[in-house]
Amino acid sequence: MSHWKDLLLEIKKIEEKYESSLRNPACDSEIMKMKNNVEQNLISVALPSSYIKFLQTTNGLDFNGLVIYGVDQVFLEKKKAIDFQGFIETNNLWHENDWQKQYIFYGDSNTAWYGYDQVENKYVELDKPSGTLIQSFESFDSMLSCAFETIL
Repeated sequence: MSHWKDLLLEIKKIEEKYESSLRNPACDSEIMKMKNNVEQNLISVALPSSYIKFLQTTNGLDFNGLVIYGVDQVFLEKKKAIDFQGFIETNNLWHENDWQKQYIFYGDSNTAWYGYDQVENKYVELDKPSGTLIQSFESFDSMLSCAFETIL
């Protein structure tokens, strides 16, 4: 089991303590629709399998100032009443600034962006809003684990 999955269980327990819960998982067809759209319109590389596993566990996360983007509402079979940040729509928003187009963003917090640097081919935590590199990671798993550790 990936370390982020253990940390997500801790987040789930905290949510339940406050009579809240994690989001439901995205279903395979919703993820496939988003994946196809991402690969055709946003990036030419495949989404990491561990991000897909995250979406199959919970469709995004908004906890203690950290947001990990989920499947965009347009791809959901059942529209959600709550508003949350979808992967494609949020990346399109961040990519309005030319310097940010080298990154694929998977999440953000009040102080950082979490994403993939397409030029350097590594996962990164960037200072928000300056874009200064805080640290880099070898995998999506290690980046997500670090993001979770920061908020717990």
